Amino acid sequence: MNQPYPRSFSHIGLSVPNLDEAVKFYKEVLGWYVIMEPSEIVEDDSAIGQMCTDVFGSGWGKFRIAHLATGDKIGVEIFEFLQNETPENNFEFWKTGIFHFCVQDPDIEGLAEKIVAHGGKQRMPIREYYPNEKPYKMVYCEDPFGNLIEIYTHSYELTYSDGAY
Repeated sequence: MNQPYPRSFSHIGLSVPNLDEAVKFYKEVLGWYVIMEPSEIVEDDSAIGQMCTDVFGSGWGKFRIAHLATGDKIGVEIFEFLQNETPENNFEFWKTGIFHFCVQDPDIEGLAEKIVAHGGKQRMPIREYYPNEKPYKMVYCEDPFGNLIEIYTHSYELTYSDGAY
């Protein structure tokens, strides 16, 4: 049996109620750049139409999408569906599935303030992982559309390299 190797992370997909506002937010606040401007995808027999029907099932009609990228080459697909719904509780962490994504910025305070200034929220105080030992901090925020954004001051590997809290 072959030993598995660590795969690279390619992209994440976010669903928002307003694609243009989301692209503006992520460009201005996180500095991500647009690699494909917002466009409309329709349910038809084209290659992308068939691919989306395979993913969403028939009857999805159409949606808008934009593609952005982070500084470390991670893609971000942002979707705006016709019948989008905002969940009553966007933080059902006890349910299985993805409930946040994380970005890294040594100026955690500045980024949290910028998120709030652009219509998002800071959900908690900034906390230290190892008080009086290491300067590793984190905070949960959310974008103006309810997607949860965690911020770390240091890399994932450095934050957890001790192997215990």
